[in-house]
Amino acid sequence: MSGDVSLLMANGRRSERQWRGPTADPGESTVSLPPLVEPAAELTVDEIRRYSRHLIIPDVGVEGQKRLKNARVLCVGAGGLGSPALMYLAAAGVGTLGIIDFDTVDESNLQRQIIHGVSDVGRSKAESAAASIREINPLVNVEIHNTALDRENVREIFSRYDLIVDGTDNFATRYMVNDAAVLLGKPYVWGSIYRFDGQASVFWAEHGPCYRCLYPEPPPPGMVPSCAEGGVLGVLCASIGSIQVNEAIKLLTGIGEPLVGRLMVYDALEMEYRKIKVRKDPNCALCGENPTVTDLLEDYEDFCGAVSVEAQEATVDSTITASELKEWQDADKDIFLVDVREPAEYEIVRIPGSHLIPKGEILSGEALSKLPQDKQIVLHCKSGVRSAEALAALKAAGFSDAVHVQGGVLSWVKQIDPSLPTY
Repeated sequence: MSGDVSLLMANGRRSERQWRGPTADPGESTVSLPPLVEPAAELTVDEIRRYSRHLIIPDVGVEGQKRLKNARVLCVGAGGLGSPALMYLAAAGVGTLGIIDFDTVDESNLQRQIIHGVSDVGRSKAESAAASIREINPLVNVEIHNTALDRENVREIFSRYDLIVDGTDNFATRYMVNDAAVLLGKPYVWGSIYRFDGQASVFWAEHGPCYRCLYPEPPPPGMVPSCAEGGVLGVLCASIGSIQVNEAIKLLTGIGEPLVGRLMVYDALEMEYRKIKVRKDPNCALCGENPTVTDLLEDYEDFCGAVSVEAQEATVDSTITASELKEWQDADKDIFLVDVREPAEYEIVRIPGSHLIPKGEILSGEALSKLPQDKQIVLHCKSGVRSAEALAALKAAGFSDAVHVQGGVLSWVKQIDPSLPTY
């Protein structure tokens, strides 16, 4: 998992917090909390030498470093946010670090996922991250969970750790992390990044709001683009990831005032940080006064809706594979191939013969006049999600024989032309 997505980009640069205006109010709200873990019995001579710059800080000192040594922290994802988080947690001397990630290192990760290197391409992210951690600090115990986090294993894995650092990149996993943390009584540090914008907070239902208090429901399908679709400035990961580690250290040692009940919003272009007060919602379905969510959901993907119901219905009997598209092109079938991605993506890689018409222009109706009536329309995007949404709009507009390409550009590169780049 990489730590991407989350900021809602509509009507300019609007943040995810605007789905839930009433509970996200400007202002300050600070909470001092007791240390999350007990101190270890002692520090070795090697540990005293290594952590000396911590030890001479009065607020941390030997006692605080002993707490870090005794702490068990799980990082969900070893991607954009997980990379700096894991590296600095290791350097800080957190005694046990857990890593859960089922993905492998891809070349496109290296722009921001700095815990991995060129030689790690194709390797398990969890194993690659663990190797880097051991190089940074061999005194840290690393526990690898090379698996996908799901409803069946999340409780058992979370129960082993004192604190969760959330570096997920999709809403389904994000809601599951929140729900499991609340049900187990665990605090977790959350972060989110997109293009030049980042957010961070601490969610701990016993002392403040949970993620559902701020965002009761996920955004409509397709409204919030992923970083794979919209991009992310690589160094933004370090900015938000370091905030997450800072909050983790404060929670573990009991120093400072953690971001419980506060949302930190960072704008890298304007170099501006803002804090927004987040109130615990008494009507929250999970941590409110009369909760209706008392267990993990059966299907978080379904809850978050990868695509809308309309898109799902539109793709029935209107989906072709990349191989079928190539066969149609070779047979000179009378089609009009439309790429519904954004111009920057089109510049990176494109399917031969495609015409760029971004999804937004199709959904608004602006592009309908550009589409020929005497040819079959074939839509594609990067992976098939956006083209499915565009297909639903075309079907509603009367293009009954339109189809979309399952897997989009990614499938074309994999099945037809591996020489093309991916992103």
